[in-house]
Amino acid sequence: MHQQPRDPRIGLLLVGFSPIAPLTAIARHLGWPGEVLSDPDRDLYGRLGIGRAPWWRIYTPRTLAIYARALRGGRRLSRPVEDTRQLGADAITVGSTVRAVWRPRSPDDRPDAADVIARATETLHEIGRTR
Repeated sequence: MHQQPRDPRIGLLLVGFSPIAPLTAIARHLGWPGEVLSDPDRDLYGRLGIGRAPWWRIYTPRTLAIYARALRGGRRLSRPVEDTRQLGADAITVGSTVRAVWRPRSPDDRPDAADVIARATETLHEIGRTR
C-alpha cells in the first residue's frame, strides 16, 4: 500500500503513458490511492524534462536482482509491451507551478514516498508564510 498524505490539501496523481484502462488496473492492483491520468504522447514527461534512460541504467544490478528474485519465487517474466527505457519521476506542483521534481537515473532511483510527502507539506507551509 502506498503512503497516503495526512494533509487533505495534498493529492496524489499517477501519470503514465499507457492507455488509461490498463494503467488504472495496475495502479489499483498496486494499491495506489490517488488519481490516475494517461499521457500517451508524453507531453507532461517532456515538460518536466523526463527522458528515456540508456539500457545500462535500466538493467542495473539492483533491477536484475529484482527479476532474479521473481524467477526464484516461481514467477514467469513476460515480454515488455511498452517502452521500458522511459523513466518516471516524482513532482510537487501547486496549481500549475512545479515546485520540485525528482528525476531518477534508473527505475530503482526513486525517492521514498514519505520524503516526497514531507517536501509537499513543507512547500504548503512555505506558501502559507508568503501569502
